[in-house]
Amino acid sequence: MTRQRKSLPTDQADGLRRMFAAAEAVIVPVVANPHVEHHGAVLARLAGVFAEQGLNTLVVDAADTAPEPGELAFIDLGACVEPLSPQLAYLAARGLPMKHVDTHGSCASFIPRVMNTVGDIDVVVLHAEARVLARMLGQRELRPVLLASGAGEAVTHAYAALKMLVARLHLMSFDVVLPTVRGRGPSAEQIAQRLAECADRFLGAAMHDAASIDPTVAFGEGTSPDLMRLAAAQLSVSAPPSIANAPAWIPTRGAASSSSLTA
Repeated sequence: MTRQRKSLPTDQADGLRRMFAAAEAVIVPVVANPHVEHHGAVLARLAGVFAEQGLNTLVVDAADTAPEPGELAFIDLGACVEPLSPQLAYLAARGLPMKHVDTHGSCASFIPRVMNTVGDIDVVVLHAEARVLARMLGQRELRPVLLASGAGEAVTHAYAALKMLVARLHLMSFDVVLPTVRGRGPSAEQIAQRLAECADRFLGAAMHDAASIDPTVAFGEGTSPDLMRLAAAQLSVSAPPSIANAPAWIPTRGAASSSSLTA
């Protein structure tokens, strides 16, 4: 499946889009956390930031909470990709990575297969549990995105997932995305700081960026500067230096929502 690039007016992000058009797709690994409420909406908003900038974005949802893959997944993977907007698509992939496990226990061949099957991808948002990501990412130099919230189980789960990625892949920096906290309890900033302090003290890992997302705000409306900053920095992790030094994004509107990513 090939999606057309949206023709956007020249702005501060135009240079980034043109440079990125010829680059290899960037993997954004999002660590699944079943204790985070509205995790589907959070995932959708993160992926939507890339799509809003004209980057063809594919969400590969291989988490335990993802829908079952389509019946044709083992015959024609591209036929199972669900287009959500001109720049955003979704692939239900629960259990698919483990179907590509080799004799060394690695599922690293799954990502190239997806890229070869679905044409013209700029960004792959890869959502899966830490144990599955550890088998898929191989030697890639990436920065995992943790999901967390005010629930005690959510922070504990995020920390345990990071500990696994540090131990198995030696990935020593991470980002955090949290749904907006309302009412009593610690703020999103406090939760992120707590996680950062634990990671630094006990794992030697460092938090790079943190962003909060209001799951009640309509998709594509009012993307926060901290989320824009986090998404732009994710591109620079494995992108060529020309992209890493590109001008910062400015907020735009236009990506459509879908029920597949809002559960």
